[in-house]
Amino acid sequence: MKAGWFHRKRAAAVFLSLLILSIASGCGTSAPRIVKDKLNISATIYPLADFAAKIGGDHVHVISIVPAGVEPHDWSPSLRDISAMSRSQLLLYQGGGLEAWVDDFLRSLPSDAAVKSLEVSSGIAVRHAEVEEESGQGALMGRLGHAEEGLDPHTWLSPVLAKRMATKIKDAMIAADPANKADYEANYAALAARLDGLDRRYRETLEPLPKKDIVVQHAAFGYLCREYGLTQKAIMGLTPDAEPTARQMRAIKDFVEENRVQVIFFEELVSDKLAKTLARETGVKTDVLSPIEGRTPEQEKAGEDYFSLMERNLDHLAQALK
Repeated sequence: MKAGWFHRKRAAAVFLSLLILSIASGCGTSAPRIVKDKLNISATIYPLADFAAKIGGDHVHVISIVPAGVEPHDWSPSLRDISAMSRSQLLLYQGGGLEAWVDDFLRSLPSDAAVKSLEVSSGIAVRHAEVEEESGQGALMGRLGHAEEGLDPHTWLSPVLAKRMATKIKDAMIAADPANKADYEANYAALAARLDGLDRRYRETLEPLPKKDIVVQHAAFGYLCREYGLTQKAIMGLTPDAEPTARQMRAIKDFVEENRVQVIFFEELVSDKLAKTLARETGVKTDVLSPIEGRTPEQEKAGEDYFSLMERNLDHLAQALK
């Protein structure tokens, strides 16, 4: 178990101490940049930051707390990150067990703190891990062990649910900055239209394809699969760096061979060793399917966003399911 999973057990006093230190050092050179006369928003993961920036336009300054190239499941906030969050007007976090540290952080805020928080997945029926118990030729395909009772937080991978998330972000921004409501509403409408279009392209592309099973490294794609009639078989369950048992690896290998799976998907921000090992043993290809929990530095530099990454995912799925 990685160190990041222990943050939920830390005392709130630890966060309070860090918070006091971070606020005290807020005028130093390491302090995050807070922009005057803009709505300053901290977002824990990239999709939330991207939606907030698209809705807010010129009226907002968005700080993406988890840096590019870092997988967020095992990430924990530094002093600088705590300062950024505590000095923002709005904190967006995903919830669903993704940010194991966030409850302690929120409890540690002083009563007069200006920052308001939004759990963006609240109100969405969060999935529990799908676990297949050994039966006949079947085997345990994944492990529970997400930060909160095996919950799956990856709601943004369904464009339909992403639209609901964007609605909640828009409403929180209007509450924090009602003077710019009209612009937030207009920008949200444009974002919602793009999400509707993305949903249509996924349905039109995936529904006619003959194959419906995908093998993935990390069980992040349950909402996407549920939306478009696919089934995911994961090597490592909900925790992207968990070590599967030999029995689990055999079960996945048998599934690949029996169902003539042509592609095993891995992702950019965690090691691809297991996926490539399994691909060599079964004689199939590998390809990237991004959970879009964050961007690589190269994707950030190239200006890739949620939509370009989702479109690439669709292309890779279409090739694998032919």
